[in-house]
Amino acid sequence: MRRIAVLMPFATTDPEGQMRLAALLDTLQGLGWIDGKNVRIELRWPAGDFARAKSDAAELISWTPDAIVTGSNPVVAELLRLTRTIPIVFCQVSDPVAGGFVRSLARPGSNVTGFTNFESGMGSKWLDLLKEIAPHVSRVGVLYLPEAPSHVEMLRAAEAAAGPRAVSVSGLAVRNAGQLERAITTFASQGDSGLVVLPHPIYQAGRELIAEVALRHRLPVIYPFRYFAVQGGLVSYGIDQIDQWRAAAGYVDRILKGEKPGDLPVQQPTKFQLVVNLKTAKEMGLIIPESFLIRADEVIE
Repeated sequence: MRRIAVLMPFATTDPEGQMRLAALLDTLQGLGWIDGKNVRIELRWPAGDFARAKSDAAELISWTPDAIVTGSNPVVAELLRLTRTIPIVFCQVSDPVAGGFVRSLARPGSNVTGFTNFESGMGSKWLDLLKEIAPHVSRVGVLYLPEAPSHVEMLRAAEAAAGPRAVSVSGLAVRNAGQLERAITTFASQGDSGLVVLPHPIYQAGRELIAEVALRHRLPVIYPFRYFAVQGGLVSYGIDQIDQWRAAAGYVDRILKGEKPGDLPVQQPTKFQLVVNLKTAKEMGLIIPESFLIRADEVIE
């Protein structure tokens, strides 16, 4: 019986995590891999807690699976620290070349491959969207982790684009959920402020708190994924992650049938979703331009 380990960047009670797991398992089953019949699947749910993710990663590596499926840059980095032989398929990872995970997108060349979230240039795209919905904003904070190479590159892209847009950009280093409220409140208190939230399990787990604090201070925020907007965030612009977990199952199938992860190209997203929570905008007293709403893929009222 083959073994597949899954390290999810969500809590087990999080519906978003359950949807990603269902997409992975349903696709695997369609490819002939049925849990308990010809494959055993072991799950871990660290819920944005990196200390717990490290422990879970070590435990799964000791189980010697035939493949590991995971999401998020810090978890991939930890897995690669522990093994350079067990195949790893990732989803929801930003700029794996800058992160040192692969040599190139076309030829990863190691024991890891998968599906990316964003390139560093998204930092300027999110800044543009923020200025479009809130032209009055002159100060933009970027919620990021200084230890994450992809975050640093996205912040630099936003900083480089700040001048022509008449804004100043500051990185707000938040390393755990306990720092979220204080960091956002302090930044928002200075007025004419807006926020960009970069993709990370810590911010995913704290998405309801971020939306609540932002609404309290009438702070316009751009988020990286749809589920942030669904749960009260103002605007999100990002990829459909569910499709990535389906595609990851296809890569696992190919690896179990003998292909090497280093020969499977890292795939980049081709479709992005713009989602506007009009209810949140109205509660904030913010008028979203009609031209912006027309471009949105989804408007939540």
